[in-house]
Amino acid sequence: MAEIREETRRKLRRIALERQRKHRIPGVYAGVVRGGAMVWGEGIGAADVAHPDVPPGEDDQFLVASNTKTFTAVLVMQLRDEGKLDLDDTLDAHIPEVTHSGITIRQALAHASGMQREPVGDVWETLENPDREELVRGFEEAERMHRPHHRFHYSNLMFSLLGEVVARVDGREWADSLRARILDPLEMRRTTVGFDGAHVNGYYVPPFTDVPVPEPVLDHKALAPCGGLASTAQDMARWSAFVADPVAEVLSPDTLEEMCQPQIMTDVQRWQGAIGLGFMLVRDGQKVYVGHTGGMPGHITGLFTHRDTGTGAVVLMNTSAAPDPAAFATDLAGHVIDHDPAEPEPWRPGTDVPVELADLVGVWYSEGSPFEFSVREGRLEARAQGLPEHKPASVFERLEKNLYRTTCGREAGELLRVTRDGDGRVVKMNWATYLVTREPLAFGQQP
Repeated sequence: MAEIREETRRKLRRIALERQRKHRIPGVYAGVVRGGAMVWGEGIGAADVAHPDVPPGEDDQFLVASNTKTFTAVLVMQLRDEGKLDLDDTLDAHIPEVTHSGITIRQALAHASGMQREPVGDVWETLENPDREELVRGFEEAERMHRPHHRFHYSNLMFSLLGEVVARVDGREWADSLRARILDPLEMRRTTVGFDGAHVNGYYVPPFTDVPVPEPVLDHKALAPCGGLASTAQDMARWSAFVADPVAEVLSPDTLEEMCQPQIMTDVQRWQGAIGLGFMLVRDGQKVYVGHTGGMPGHITGLFTHRDTGTGAVVLMNTSAAPDPAAFATDLAGHVIDHDPAEPEPWRPGTDVPVELADLVGVWYSEGSPFEFSVREGRLEARAQGLPEHKPASVFERLEKNLYRTTCGREAGELLRVTRDGDGRVVKMNWATYLVTREPLAFGQQP
């Protein structure tokens, strides 16, 4: 486990305590995850105001609300990887009863469908949610607010329908699919639909008094796939570890990376927020975190992970009026990244240079600019000279003799073709069709 210093622990407690006091949160549990485990966690305040000296514990459930969406999104991507659906399928391909045409699964995952936010009916006034049949039937009355991809428009309605897609495609209830496909394999035993076992009580603290008012607990019914889960700090720490380093048996790392690619901006003024496929992307300075927030009566939560360093933070609060959970979580994780970073692995020497790569190393030129080709751990890599350190090198995978595929970095997915003369000497290369030569050449010149 990647331990953190005592000084860091004190600072993290101070950050959490300041938030709890300033925003009058009855109880909060905050934790930081690194290296696959929670390296710091602490409860502050009260899980139940009737017992003010008993803070929330790491195994106490909170309603994690819309953090549920990240689980539903992973279920959808699992089914996509299994060939059971396509992200560009329209909803009616799997739910024939729906009448709004042209809405794709991808649009629903990215909140880019333009559909209204909630199911029909004033569900947040009545606190009565539709069952599955009512959800699908009511979709006919739902309003399309915007053209697809015109702008980000958050929609619990669409994520509830994604849960219906999962149930129909997987042939079982959404909750059963979730348990079998994600929760059991990741040993998230304390993550359930609604409360099950020890949990905190949820409150609303009025602005001009200090006496918390108990909040109701809703029956989510068909809205469970968009916000129905309860979980604990320990279980959410496991989820952060999965987001940082996916278990391939649950979801391919490449697919998780795909989910973290921006689909639409949520902050078009400063470009500090975007949505991937079910995940929120939040920029804090030079760092981008992946995760989600959640809000239910009496519960505000956030879980965000910096995948590059494997550092995440979970914040669980038992109040309706709370500080920004995304900023709270990223402040905790960011402090650890900036002030107590994990020790890097030592450099290890390689064992050999494959024969077919030996004459490809060194400086090459393309479009008039120099690139350094090298061999690292037996793989061919390329970096433009002057490329900032935070940008990854291009890495190549051998497909056949003299033909390679770029797997990451610049020109990911494109081919690198090596041309040799009759004596086997390299004459040129073509990368994404661009000419690559040992000497700088103008366009149209030949080596």
